[in-house]
Amino acid sequence: MDTALWPSFLMWCAVFNYGLLLLGFAAFVMFHEPMYRLHSRWFRLSAARFDATAYLLFGLYKIAIWMFLIVPYLVLCFVRYTAYF
Repeated sequence: MDTALWPSFLMWCAVFNYGLLLLGFAAFVMFHEPMYRLHSRWFRLSAARFDATAYLLFGLYKIAIWMFLIVPYLVLCFVRYTAYF
């Protein structure tokens, strides 16, 4: 793979993953009660604990997107930009 393609690849992966994050959050907001009932059958969860766990997972996924996709994208763009000077 050509090294010039990496920034574009990372950018589109970040866009795709942020789309998944927003889709998951929208599903969580719209279908909160059915999801809570389904998961409370499997695990003993209060509604507050279910919400806290979901927000924790959304936050960890967002941090992972930043650390593994957006930060490397910015570094590669910075390196490519400073290589011309």
